[in-house]
Amino acid sequence: MATVLICVLLVAVLVALRGLVVARSRGSVPCRLRVGDQGWQRGVARYADGELHWIPLIGVRLRPRHAIARRGLVVSSRRELDSGFYAVDCSGTTRDMSLAMSADALTGFLAWLESAPPSAYLDVA
Repeated sequence: MATVLICVLLVAVLVALRGLVVARSRGSVPCRLRVGDQGWQRGVARYADGELHWIPLIGVRLRPRHAIARRGLVVSSRRELDSGFYAVDCSGTTRDMSLAMSADALTGFLAWLESAPPSAYLDVA
């Protein structure tokens, strides 16, 4: 019984440590994600090679769960949430999803979208 408890505690510590590493990694910003009608999931976003990588805070893997391509991404609306975050609804080459982030992170996200190469199709509301 003690061995099982130690294993469970070790896994919990590793998951918490992973969340801390992901949240504090260089170039990451706190970002919530909602796909379809699901609830908001907490995570971090990173920009890499023309994609926005979203990594959940709670999990085992360090790889992104969602890679949102800049090419063809359409921002259909923006709104302020009650938690001090701003939500943007996105569609295009990905499934319909919403991202929620701080005002500074939203400014960076929109600048990243607008700085796409001229050959990329994008539409920013």
